[in-house]
Amino acid sequence: QVHVVESGGGLVQAGRSLRLSCTASGSIFSITAMGWYRQAPGKQRELVARIISDGNTNYADSVKARFTISRDNPKNAVYLQMNSLKPEDTAVYYCHADIRTIGSSSTSFRYWGQGTQVTVSS
Repeated sequence: QVHVVESGGGLVQAGRSLRLSCTASGSIFSITAMGWYRQAPGKQRELVARIISDGNTNYADSVKARFTISRDNPKNAVYLQMNSLKPEDTAVYYCHADIRTIGSSSTSFRYWGQGTQVTVSS
């Protein structure tokens, strides 16, 4: 079994910062990629940022230069530093981890966390 748990959401004023954390645990052989998606009310879930095992990253255009994704491989953790937050960043943020599990190491599956609410007030 694999568990993905996020933390760090909350309510902040526009212009302030928040840092989200996410940790994967369980029968993990390797993690190929981790990242963050978000879903605002009435909208589709969208990619915010992702980082693959070699450290390469990609970001949604709307968060470039404001958000930074980083990863701690030994801890199976990923972080999202969000600066200069805007009301339009308000959403539930979901962490994902693309994992090869022990016993099924040739296939990668995507696991999701339960989501953490980020609310930015104007």
